[in-house]
Amino acid sequence: MAQRVTKPDWGLRARMFVVMGLLALVYFAFLSYLSSKGVGIGGLVVIAGLMLGLQYFFSAKLSMWGMGAKEVSPQQAPELHAIVERLAAQAGIPKPKVAISKMTVPNAFATGRSPRHAVVAVTRGLLDRLEPQEIEAVLGHEITHVTNRDVAVMTVASFFAMLAFFAMRMFFFTGLLGGGSSRDNRNGGNSIWLVYLVSMAVYFVSQILILALGRYRELAADRGGAYITHHPENLASALVKISKDMQAVPERALKPMQAMNAFFIVPVTMKEMFSTHPSLERRLEQLEQIKRELGATA
Repeated sequence: MAQRVTKPDWGLRARMFVVMGLLALVYFAFLSYLSSKGVGIGGLVVIAGLMLGLQYFFSAKLSMWGMGAKEVSPQQAPELHAIVERLAAQAGIPKPKVAISKMTVPNAFATGRSPRHAVVAVTRGLLDRLEPQEIEAVLGHEITHVTNRDVAVMTVASFFAMLAFFAMRMFFFTGLLGGGSSRDNRNGGNSIWLVYLVSMAVYFVSQILILALGRYRELAADRGGAYITHHPENLASALVKISKDMQAVPERALKPMQAMNAFFIVPVTMKEMFSTHPSLERRLEQLEQIKRELGATA
């Protein structure tokens, strides 16, 4: 394996530490609150843990299945494999598996719990629409996701949100099924609805923190991909083309892909503060800065 030519992203690591710390504090307070109300949290933790385990160990297979992607051999896609092998060597990681999705919408994603279990996938639409240098730039972005272990980090972060989600659902249905309907149990019913509201607030806060982390991880992947290829203008061109093509796709055709939003290089929907990705303008601005930086050091 070639020596890694990119440097660790300390800004990303610092933000990851801060967000994870905030999530841990929020959930320590949340679990303490549930315990003070006499709520048994063991079952919630077990259910959320099982869901986390399934997502962690089977994320690659589930993502591939959801996107209709199949692994391809070097004989089936020699150019694609050559690019991935070269970029992986430059990033200092084992070569990921390579997959192609039959979807005509241009996009790409990386999945897998670690660099040794990673898959880099592109859609048929992306291969048909982008130039070879733009495809390389997109793959550089995805390789950086693998290098930064983004799938594993976001999966662990989502554990906190999952715990609040299950608590929220449990107390909601408990309230509907009579938690607050009996006059004799009015105080208990009110308490159940209060716990439900607290669970909902915790879930909302955790989602905001996770989305903030995800947006920065996308900027970090853009940055890493630009440094690996030394041509940030190619990634900028690819992002503009993909975004433009995505906007032309009917919304009904994009709905089945919304569950994969966080994995894509360009999301199928952009809802400002609730987006999984930073704005296209912010990404292009960063790439322009890197282009000037590389030009100054050339």
